Amino acid sequence: MPKLGQAFLPMFHHPAASPAMRTLSPLLAMALVITALLSRSFAAKGDEAISLTAQGKSLASEYETKRVSLKNKTLKRLPSIDPNKQAAFIGARQAEVQAAAKLNQAQQAMGEIQTAEALVAHAKGKWIGGANRGIKAAQEMLKNASTPTERATAKKELETWQQNLKDGEHALKERQAKLEQAQSRQAELEKAVAEAQDALEKAKTTTLGAFNALKLSSFLSSDAMDADLAKFATLNDATPDALASFAQQGKPQQKLIDTMLSSEKLLVEMAAADGAKGNRYGEAMQIYQKIWHASDNVAEGSLRRLALAISLEHAVPVKQRNAVAKTTAPATVDPVHRYLHYEKALLAGELDPAFDTLSVWDYRMVVNGEEPDDILSWGRTMLRNYRPDHITTSDYRWRYVAAVRSDIQYGSQDNKHDQDDLQFFQNILKNGGVCGRRAFFGRFILRAFGIPTTARPSRGHAALAHWTPDGWVVCLGGAWGAGWTKTRYDRDLDFLANTQARAAGPSYMQVKRAQWIGDLMDEPKVFGLHSRKQPEFWYAVSLYTQLEIIKASKAKTLAAVGEDIGEANETNEHIALPRTQIREEDRIVSVSDRGVITIPAVATSKPNKSTGKILFMDSFLGGKQLHYSRTGGPQAFEYSLEVPQAGRYALSARVVTPSWKQSLEVTVNDANESRQLPLPFTLGQWETSEPVLIHLAKGKNTLRFSRQHPKLKGVSIKAFTLTPADPAD
Repeated sequence: MPKLGQAFLPMFHHPAASPAMRTLSPLLAMALVITALLSRSFAAKGDEAISLTAQGKSLASEYETKRVSLKNKTLKRLPSIDPNKQAAFIGARQAEVQAAAKLNQAQQAMGEIQTAEALVAHAKGKWIGGANRGIKAAQEMLKNASTPTERATAKKELETWQQNLKDGEHALKERQAKLEQAQSRQAELEKAVAEAQDALEKAKTTTLGAFNALKLSSFLSSDAMDADLAKFATLNDATPDALASFAQQGKPQQKLIDTMLSSEKLLVEMAAADGAKGNRYGEAMQIYQKIWHASDNVAEGSLRRLALAISLEHAVPVKQRNAVAKTTAPATVDPVHRYLHYEKALLAGELDPAFDTLSVWDYRMVVNGEEPDDILSWGRTMLRNYRPDHITTSDYRWRYVAAVRSDIQYGSQDNKHDQDDLQFFQNILKNGGVCGRRAFFGRFILRAFGIPTTARPSRGHAALAHWTPDGWVVCLGGAWGAGWTKTRYDRDLDFLANTQARAAGPSYMQVKRAQWIGDLMDEPKVFGLHSRKQPEFWYAVSLYTQLEIIKASKAKTLAAVGEDIGEANETNEHIALPRTQIREEDRIVSVSDRGVITIPAVATSKPNKSTGKILFMDSFLGGKQLHYSRTGGPQAFEYSLEVPQAGRYALSARVVTPSWKQSLEVTVNDANESRQLPLPFTLGQWETSEPVLIHLAKGKNTLRFSRQHPKLKGVSIKAFTLTPADPAD
């Protein structure tokens, strides 16, 4: 292994061979025989039963012996807990759960009033109001009918709407009665909610008191048992049979398992990062080894954490979403290539500055995307060219993901124009989409720049959540508590709590130790206080430990952003315009020896500063660029320039466009007619438009650009070029 980093060489050249089967007690030996006969274990790979060779069965027995030995050894080291205090804690937790259920019941009863109000409003507005509008239109149709057929159609339409009006009035009467009945109980229901809230707060105080009485903080703060706990958790989750199934493939595979089980620091790090996906530890180690072979930079720091994250996350292959036309593209993401992609981007300075500081657990939500690596590169290039302000903004809540707000048009009407030769995320940029496609694109562009993100759906709506230095934030959906995640933490509030506790630093390991002890005690895994399952003792200890860590860290819960544009194009949120200083040298119009005039896009005479529709921003090409936004009404922009020679000029523009069928209208010197300057579909790359001929006078000229098309998409412009089309006199 000549290319492996020196820090990793000892791990894969460990001299220890697989130890011989240890002497077992008769009871344990019998248990192992029964286990083998019943073939109780199934692969972590799915429901397919594991088939073991003779060697595999021997290895499985060896791993099971280690698992049981670790369990017995570690159980003896656990602190003695007063049974009365333990019972008090469990009882208090149960009382808290019951109090929470009563509050939920009271809030649901209060919700009936809001539901009744909404139904009344619907009957008055959409039902009756719609019927009245329909009647008016049908009456107008009848008035204008000129044939028997048209009159018959109009009469039938009128009768339908009149019946609809009667139905609406009848429904309104019934709904109004139900609303009045519900409102008659409002004071009673409000009192019930207030009492339930008070009871829940008291129950929480009691539970925390019972938890603190256990006095487990000192024990959980020690790392003395980490290696044994992590090794047991790994053996237990992976299962001896599944590890043996991998190891029996050959000596290299067996050595990988032996290396993992003898590498205490690695085991702890993997377990703290939530272990291998699908509990496929053998596959994770195999990926880790291949990455070490492929890179000379992986020995330490962020790249080592990145390599481990990819190994854990891609232990179950990630399906790759290719362009439809690319029928021969790989079906799954290559984890080694994924690592090399991010390594290259990091070393080239293309990723977010915070990428270098992330944990293994954080990286897992960067590297798990379905997009091919070249599309990740395209995403970064596209945004650098098209909307550099989304990259440089100091507002991490909207950094990168603001592209959804600014450029992913809401609506599915254009999705029929998706192109088979474009990848899914490129088609979303081109044709927009409803909440699902917009959230997909948001997560993609965050991953492209190395920001952890996860889906955060709620009932009937797709949104996302992502990392910021101040904590995780929900984007394009309701606030925390409105949905769930597709992670082991399930309910979004439990996911949030986990992120907040992890952000507290080393103290978070107390949570993992309590979870590992829960595994030792064969407790079901419960990762949140809002879970549908109730935790048993040690998992409950882990969750209340987490609660105390969050409280001590004074973690803040960020408000959701973009909630009003989850299913809309326009937002009521204040959007800070990019603060770009336009200097005189940025506005210089130059003329070459051949008479070619170059107009910097930011050299406008109107407007002379960012307006919201027209934005001036720093360009990654150097200098400045102008962006004409998709949102908002039309706005013109003008240039005043001195032309040395009258005549025809070929006008072209260096532009970036995210979608097709775009153009600019150009008017010269207040002419009555304008010319169309078609813009190329560049898909986020810089290109020069095909030229159009215009006539300029000698001396001062004004070029006025505008856009009137109803389906405007954004365009970024670096410069306009005027090339003489007539020979000089």
